[in-house]
Amino acid sequence: MSLPLALGPARPVPLSAVNPVAQLTAIVVVTAVLLVSGDLVTSAVLVAAELALLPAAGLTRPGDVLRRTWPLLVSALGVAWVNVAFGSLSGAEAWASGATWALRVVALSLPGILLVASTDPVRLADALTLHWRVSTRFAYGALAAMRLVPLLAAEFETIRLARRARGVDAGADPVAHARLLVSTSFALLVGAIRRGTRLATAMDARGFDSGTARTNARGSQLRPLDAAFVVGAVLVCVAAVTTSVLTGQWDPALG
Repeated sequence: MSLPLALGPARPVPLSAVNPVAQLTAIVVVTAVLLVSGDLVTSAVLVAAELALLPAAGLTRPGDVLRRTWPLLVSALGVAWVNVAFGSLSGAEAWASGATWALRVVALSLPGILLVASTDPVRLADALTLHWRVSTRFAYGALAAMRLVPLLAAEFETIRLARRARGVDAGADPVAHARLLVSTSFALLVGAIRRGTRLATAMDARGFDSGTARTNARGSQLRPLDAAFVVGAVLVCVAAVTTSVLTGQWDPALG
């Protein structure tokens, strides 16, 4: 299965109209609610609302959704299994607790997937520097790093094929597969550090570390749609907590 490393939409999608800082603000609101809400109902309502936004982020085909979310799903299942296997509860209570934790993981992670799928990294960097006054050194350094992320998938595949061409293949042995994965990942890490060092040197040579104020040619504007998006996120969170309280499921003790 391919790594979900595509950044930004290939073409404008409805959620692209929302300013990145508005999306980040909504993520902060949702995260705050999930950190204090340890019940299943709150997480389920928020997950349902986030899933409803997948088409707006351009994720309409099941294959596209799976490519971007499979690490998230594996993590959620792992959290649920650990909670069931090693938690203090047993029976139905253990499974309910595991499902709650799994849904919380999904609810916390899906907004980030929506942001990455619908937002051009350049727009994100511009919005952060103009509206949140983030340091340009940090913002554009992070932007450069994000631009290099897709290369990791290509380089990982290149290393794997090169080793296979030299006869280094794990075959059907799962232990050998694990060892080969670790060694390939280490080689990928070494290459990424070298590339990052060269990139940092090049950026400093081009004045990114000059300390002078930088202008922004593209700009970034906040519109009524952005305020409506944040208000909508707040209303969804209020509805989720209210539903949890009315059904008698509200339980902040797990938060």
